[in-house]
Amino acid sequence: MPSVASEALEVLYSRAQIAERVAEMGAQITRDFQGEKLVMVGVLKGAAFFLSDLSRAVDVDATFDFVATSSYGSGQRSSGAVKLIKDLDQPIEGKNVLIVEDILDTGLTLAYLRKVFLQQRPKSLRIAALLDKPSRRIEKIEADYVGFSIPNLFVIGYGMDYAERYRNLADICIMAPTHPE
Repeated sequence: MPSVASEALEVLYSRAQIAERVAEMGAQITRDFQGEKLVMVGVLKGAAFFLSDLSRAVDVDATFDFVATSSYGSGQRSSGAVKLIKDLDQPIEGKNVLIVEDILDTGLTLAYLRKVFLQQRPKSLRIAALLDKPSRRIEKIEADYVGFSIPNLFVIGYGMDYAERYRNLADICIMAPTHPE
C-alpha cells in the first residue's frame, strides 16, 4: 500500500473519521428505507470503497448495481462532458434507488444519472455522496445523504484517484495541483 508520508500528502479525513461518518449515514438510510427494498447503484470506479462500506452500514434488504461514467480522463479537471460507459444490469422501474457516488463536484455526472434513471420510473431516487464540493457546482443538484462537505480541493484515496493512482489509500488525502504523475 502506498505510504501517505512517502508521497507528502496531507490527510483530510482519516480512515476512522470516514468509518464513523459512513456508519452515521448508514443508520440514516436504514431509518429512511426501513421495511423497504433498496437498489444501491455504485458509480464506478471511485465509489467502490464507499459503496462497500455503506452497504454494510445499511440494515435493509439491499441489492447492488453499478454504472460507469467518464468526465475526467487522466487530469484533475472535469472535461464537462459526461458519457455512460456501463449501464445498469437490471431494470429499476418501481424500485427504491440510491445512487452512491464518491464526490459531488460540478454536479454534471449526478445530474446526468438522475435524468437517465428518472426516465426509468423508479419508486424513489436518492443520492448518497461521501464528499460534497458545493463551490464547484455547475448543475443544480444536491445529495440526500452527504458524508463531508469540503472546499475546492483535489482529493485522492478511499476510491478516488489521480490518473488511476492512489485509490487504495485508506485515508482521504489532499493532493497539490502541481503533483507530478
